[in-house]
Amino acid sequence: MGELRFLQLDVFSEKMGGGNPLGVVLGAEDWSGEQMQAFAAWTDLVETTFLLPASDDQASYRLRIFTPSREIPFAGHPTIGSAHVALDSGFAQPRGDTLIQHCGAGLLPIRIAGSGAARRLLLQSPRAEILAEGLSADPQLGFVLGDRQLGPLGVALVAGGRRWWMAELADENQVRSWHPNHDAIAALARASDTVGLCVFARCEGADYQLAVRAFPGGVGIIEDPASGAANGLIAAYIAQREGGGALGQGYRVSQGREMGHDASIDVLIDGPDSNWVGGRSHIVIDGRLHWPGD
Repeated sequence: MGELRFLQLDVFSEKMGGGNPLGVVLGAEDWSGEQMQAFAAWTDLVETTFLLPASDDQASYRLRIFTPSREIPFAGHPTIGSAHVALDSGFAQPRGDTLIQHCGAGLLPIRIAGSGAARRLLLQSPRAEILAEGLSADPQLGFVLGDRQLGPLGVALVAGGRRWWMAELADENQVRSWHPNHDAIAALARASDTVGLCVFARCEGADYQLAVRAFPGGVGIIEDPASGAANGLIAAYIAQREGGGALGQGYRVSQGREMGHDASIDVLIDGPDSNWVGGRSHIVIDGRLHWPGD
């Protein structure tokens, strides 16, 4: 097997080191899914992606996304980081200010805003649906949330690309001070066939409007420092229930501080069925990859 290119990025961060790590492989057109999975397991990153030539005339490129244990159809920070690589490497050319990614969730537009170091990429999240609402939606929810005080939107199960439980808490301190039972979150996720639980709260007097924490226990991750997919579902939940409110056109998210990160995620809302999630990303490592073909 020939020499390939491997990049590692920091996604959803204003300054390098604050976001979510991602691995991206270029040149793996001849790899099997098993080989991709083996390499993703070896990197042990939350996700590793493989940037491939488009197989659909409408797409700019095709993307396969792997966790260390399995392939997944869609995730937010792998999409943003891979689009960054596609642009910087010349692998794909935008059509106007848009790239079209083809992945397991279908054809997804990515909007390019700005240029150079200030460039931001925003993904149009898959259309979302609220499947259930309230603590009574699952008997495990009350135990999982424990003593947390809920905010106006309360709890919901939201699906769009992936399925997450969402819970608005009463204030930022309720989010940041929480020490959740991760085994209980994982059990809830397995029983409800979801990724896990995402909690959020509205913030005042800061340069962000929402504080978010995501616990993807259903895929074996304790906490995610920056989650594009989960934030897309939060945006859909807000747009469908409070589209005319203060957050109804968009906001900025702070995530990851409890893990020593400082992710910044931008959300733009076009309406109840359309939102864009994104931000800045940085290439940290750009090297050559040698991986056996058997």
